[in-house]
Amino acid sequence: MLDEGQLRLFLQPKTDLASGALSGAEALVRWQHPQRGLVPPAAFIPFAEQTGFIRRLTLWMFEQVARRQRELASLGVARVSINLSTRDLLDPELPDKFDALLVARRVPAEAFCLEITESAIMDDPQRAMATLNRLALMGFKLSIDDFGAGLSSYAWLKQLPVDELKIDTAFVRNMDRDPVDAKLVRSMIELAHNLGFGVVAEGVENARTWELLRELNCEQAQGFHMGRPMPVEEFLAWSARWVDKRRLLGTAGSAGLLH
Repeated sequence: MLDEGQLRLFLQPKTDLASGALSGAEALVRWQHPQRGLVPPAAFIPFAEQTGFIRRLTLWMFEQVARRQRELASLGVARVSINLSTRDLLDPELPDKFDALLVARRVPAEAFCLEITESAIMDDPQRAMATLNRLALMGFKLSIDDFGAGLSSYAWLKQLPVDELKIDTAFVRNMDRDPVDAKLVRSMIELAHNLGFGVVAEGVENARTWELLRELNCEQAQGFHMGRPMPVEEFLAWSARWVDKRRLLGTAGSAGLLH
């Protein structure tokens, strides 16, 4: 799949809730199979995790994003997020591998946000912490993905060198009509801010949810309301249109500008 050139880089936008500006993106991978067509991640990522192939996949994604970093930055994408697996965190050579790619592509570590799940950290906390501390010292931004979906260990949370929490879509998706989810999201945002973390809300699917998150002072939003995952070339074109739309209409903070 990788050696045959069948992988495709997709990007999903992240937007700043206060201004409506494009602020970042999450890197995702798709498999363009010659017979089966576009294969979704759920059909091959678990196998890659089990076999250890996920490490090669992570490095492929990292390099693909690094190659496009200047183009993305010119359109306002300050940082691209890449997911790290449990196997990635347990690889003591991962920081050195990333550093070699940064040097080769002449991009700063600050252009990346590395997303890790709670479960990945808890599998081997000591080794994961050692890797995360090295990555943080290199200048990478770190984020806890799917926050709230696992059994959060607050004892570890206060020790992790993370910069933001990414609230799981299961809470965000229904918060406009489920008062319990809305309260949970509010509590997670307050917790993150009290610890000095930024917050990304994943799963924003309508204007009402966007406005609720703005009122709660959440920093960033990601979801179908702004844009679905897109092939990188399509994402670049979409980003240019987004920038032009905001420039023409002026009132960028309005959720009504998103479509």
